[in-house]
Amino acid sequence: MFNNLIESSLHRREFKRRGSFFLFTTATYALLFAIAGVVSIYAYDARLEDQNTEVVTLLTPVDFPAPKPQQINHSASAPRNTNPRQAFDERRIAMAPVDRPEIHPTNISTTPNPILPVRGITTLITNRDVNAAAPGGPVGPTNGGISQARSSGLIVIEVGTPPPAPIPKPAPKLISKGVITSEAISLPKPPYPGIALQVRAQGTVAVQVLIDETGKVISAHRMSGHPLLAAAAVKAAYQARFSPTMLGDQPVKVSGLITYNFVLQ
Repeated sequence: MFNNLIESSLHRREFKRRGSFFLFTTATYALLFAIAGVVSIYAYDARLEDQNTEVVTLLTPVDFPAPKPQQINHSASAPRNTNPRQAFDERRIAMAPVDRPEIHPTNISTTPNPILPVRGITTLITNRDVNAAAPGGPVGPTNGGISQARSSGLIVIEVGTPPPAPIPKPAPKLISKGVITSEAISLPKPPYPGIALQVRAQGTVAVQVLIDETGKVISAHRMSGHPLLAAAAVKAAYQARFSPTMLGDQPVKVSGLITYNFVLQ
């Protein structure tokens, strides 16, 4: 019984000691926080000397009168056009159009030309580039040249009808024929495949070929015949040569068949 009383007294002391330590620690931290707050208040620089103390006064908006439009004097800007529907072009220089292959350019540039070319109607050399309001003015000489004449200090250029463009030659055509074995000027014989000899395969193999303008075979593939004989026949067809086929005065391509007979001895 006395042992229990002694232990209870020890526990009470321990609790009292811990409570005192907790209260002391709490008071210390509270004091430190208070000191830090006071120091920060005194250390803060509000920079009152840098603040702007000007007073802004709002005024009532005032409506200003709209500016009067300026009158443009058309008489001094451009020459008067007495004809409202001008039937001739005006150009700064007499530059030929790009569809004139007989005229060679003096220089070559990648920059686009801002000057308009001369068209097929009457053209006056002035200080501006203006197209006629109604095309269809008088046409000059028919030889495709450019004639010039002076009238009232202006150069009048009449452009003739340009020469017709050259007609391009038609593209080479393809002629399709049947069996052309007899037309070959060189027709090597294919070797008999060894595997075909073992199975005793024989017969006729037809090869479709395409011959170019010089008589050379440029394409070949099997149309009919034993598959074991096809590779040798196609290889021999590529080595065949033919005479060029002419259509008028122009060589053309030819499509036809070459046959090979494989016979067992």
